[in-house]
Amino acid sequence: MADVLPLVEARLRGALGEPDARAAVTFLGTDRIEVLRFTDGDVVRYATLGMSAQPMSDPTAMLADPVKGPRAELVLSVRAGLAETDKVLRPLAVLAASPQVEGVVVAPGASLDVGEPLWPGAPFTSVLVAEPGGLVEDLELDEPLDPVHFLPLLPMTPNEAAWKRVHGAQALQERWLTNGTDLRDPSRKSVPLD
Repeated sequence: MADVLPLVEARLRGALGEPDARAAVTFLGTDRIEVLRFTDGDVVRYATLGMSAQPMSDPTAMLADPVKGPRAELVLSVRAGLAETDKVLRPLAVLAASPQVEGVVVAPGASLDVGEPLWPGAPFTSVLVAEPGGLVEDLELDEPLDPVHFLPLLPMTPNEAAWKRVHGAQALQERWLTNGTDLRDPSRKSVPLD
C-alpha cells in the first residue's frame, strides 16, 4: 500500500498553495496529526494531515478493516486577524484524532464538539461537518482504498449546535444562508433561531 499522506499533502498544496505554518500533535495511542495553515488574502485555512492515514471504521464492527472504509481530512476557514485563531491547532488535531480514539466515522452533517472554545474567546465549541468537494477536490486512491474527502468545518455556537440536534444540519445551513451569516467570521454571533 502506498503511503496516503504525501498524496494528501500534495492535493492540499495544489488546492490551497504553500502552507505558511504547520504544527504536529500526537495523542497517546494514535498516529501523529499535523495541522497546516494556508493564508489566502484575508482568509486563513487550517487543514489536518494524518486523519486519512487509516480508514475510519464502524464503531460496531468487531474488527477494523485496515484497508476499506472512508478517509477524510478536515478544513477550517476563518477571516484572518480578527481573533487568535492559530490556537485552533490543538482542537482541530483532537477532532482529527477522534476516529482513532473514539471509533467514530466523521461524515457530512455530523457535529463535532471539543468541549471548550475553538480558540481564546471563540463563541464556538463545536463544528458542523459540511459536504466535501468544494474547496479541495476528493483524492481518488488505488483500489481497494476509498477516496480521501476534505471535509469543511463550520463553527457552531452552543445554541446553534442544540438547534441543529433538533432540526438537523440542513435546516441550520438554510438558516445561515437565509440570514446571510458570514461563517468565516471568528467572532460572529449566533444566527436567530426563533
